[in-house]
Formats: sequence, C-alpha cells, structure tokens
Amino acid sequence: MATPLLFQPVTFRSVTARNRVTVAPMCQYSATDGLGDDWHIQHLGARAAGGAGIVFTEATHVSAIGRITHGCLGLWEARQQALLTRVAALIAACGAVPAIQLAHAGRKASSQRPWEGGKPIALEDGGWLPVAPSPIPFIAGATDPHPLSAEEIGGIAGQFAATARMAREAGFRIAEVHAAHGYLLHSFLSPVSNRRNDAYGGDLAGRARFLMETIDAVRAEWPADLPLFVRLSCSDYVPGGLTIEDTVALAKMLAARGDVDLIDCSGGGITPEVRIPSLHPGYQVPFAEAVKQGSSLATGAVGLITEPTHAAEIVANGRADLVFMARALLADPAWPLRAAKALGVKPDLPAQYLRATV
Repeated sequence: MATPLLFQPVTFRSVTARNRVTVAPMCQYSATDGLGDDWHIQHLGARAAGGAGIVFTEATHVSAIGRITHGCLGLWEARQQALLTRVAALIAACGAVPAIQLAHAGRKASSQRPWEGGKPIALEDGGWLPVAPSPIPFIAGATDPHPLSAEEIGGIAGQFAATARMAREAGFRIAEVHAAHGYLLHSFLSPVSNRRNDAYGGDLAGRARFLMETIDAVRAEWPADLPLFVRLSCSDYVPGGLTIEDTVALAKMLAARGDVDLIDCSGGGITPEVRIPSLHPGYQVPFAEAVKQGSSLATGAVGLITEPTHAAEIVANGRADLVFMARALLADPAWPLRAAKALGVKPDLPAQYLRATV
C-alpha cells in the first residue's frame, strides 16, 4: 500500500520535514522572566521523539511587555537564548524540524495564567501597560492599551527582527510570525480593534501595513533559504470583523511578496464575545482550503483534528499542505507514531524505543 501523503516528506525552501504532522505552538505559561526551563525541554523533546515532522515552540515573545502572562516564553535578550538552543538541538536530534513562533500579545498582554483565571492584571497589581493600534481594551474593565505611534510600530518590527536573529543563531529552521488570535498583529489587521486613520488603519492594505513591515524586518534577519510561515485568524467570527474573503485577499498580498511560504490558518480571538457557529472536527479546514485555492501559498489546517484518517484526508485531497495539531498532541506525544501505524505506515521509532509497542 502506498504511503499516505500525510507521512511523506515535505520541503519548504532548504528545509525538509519527514512528514506533514506539525506540533502547533502551545503556550505552557511556565517560564520565568521569559526564560524557559526543563519543562520546555521535556515537553518539546517528547513530541519530537513522538514522530511529528515539525515541532513548534510555544509563542515566543519579542519583548517583556509583549508577553500574555508572567509565565510566557520570550527571546528578547541573550540570556534566554541558551535554553532555546538546547530545545532546537533536541528537536533536530529526534528527527523533527525545530520551528519557532514569534509573538507579541498586544492588548491581550498583562493577564493571569489560564489556571489562575486568565483575567487582566492591573498595573498596581504587578501588571504592565498593553499596547495596541487603538485605545480599546480587549475585555471590559481592563487597562486601556497604549495606542502605538508610527515610530513605536517600527520599534516593535525591529524587536521581531532581533528575535528572529537570535532564533536563527539558536538553530531553528522555520519561523512563524503570529498574526492571529487577537494578539498585536491581528489587532492591527482587524477593523474590530483597529480604528486608526493614519497609514496603519483604514482599508485592508493599511491595516496590513504593520504585518508587511514586520515580515520585511524578520526577513532581513531570517535567511532566504529558510521558510517563513504566518499564522492568521481567517475569520473574526463577529460582525464587522475579518472574513475569509479578507484573508484570501491578504494571502494574495503575501504571495505577491515572495517571502512567505505558508499560511497557518486559524480563527477567532479578537474579542471575548466570539462565538464560533459550529465546533466540530476540522471546523477550520475550509479556511486552509480557501486560502490555498485563492493564492499560490501553501497552507496549514488546524482545529479539532484528532483522527489519523481525517488528517490523512485533508492532505491527500489538497485541502492543506500541513496538519497543525495541538490538543491531540498535548494528550499523546506519540500520536504521529500511532497514526502512522493505523494508516499502514511503519512508525519511525527512535532506536531507543524499538522495543516499544506503538
């Protein structure tokens, strides 16, 4: 029986992954001052040894005020680089491609960890001032975010670039710019949160200007032979917000530039009031399919994909090029090995695990 496309290698620029199963970025909220520790080593190493083709770090923030919580991972200074160098080397040693997501929380910054309630932390309680395109808080009662000036926007694009440089030096082979889920770059893209009337607001091209400048800055530090992904919320799921038609138009803009290799197609996150009409396995796959068909870019599908046959169908039918998985791989680091066996593929077990029954 032929090997399903899900478990065939895939190449982006100079980087080849052993299969199309991708560990999506999953925040662990377990860092201290942006510094990771042994938790991050074991968490990401286990998923690389579990057979995934690409393993992403969690959202790795480009500044202290860009963190969602006190426990978020960061890479804005050299002392944070050593742990991530170990992470990248371990992922590669286990046969997967080490990948990193570059992030800034924007107006969703200064929050409690989810298991502490997830509420905004006031300045007087040890929080910090969030930043945004417009002074509109993410949630009622939170501190109004500081609206960024054009000069400050350029400074943050520079922070993304500095983090990309340190990530390159640490050994990561794929970088992803996080422009989804209500965080800073998404908040500029969405008319729900961007009420500016300068060059960074208005129509889609204006609202996308910050993203384009960030990609320019990152590409100045991220080599041409290494792939760059962008995560987008393809729909805001609220009236007056971004639609899939907007996202396809944005993907065409990105494709025309020639420096982005894949759109990681997610959705939602722009306000706490978002209500997704129908949550079911693969509910966001149509986004990946629409973006892929509407532009020349590869796409990644995400959203309650848990069954091997479903993941294989998505790729086999050309609906997406990669399958990004989070909760299923959080529950079972060896999901790719089990999926391979279920699909009739010999699992690519590490030599140390050859005596195991997958």
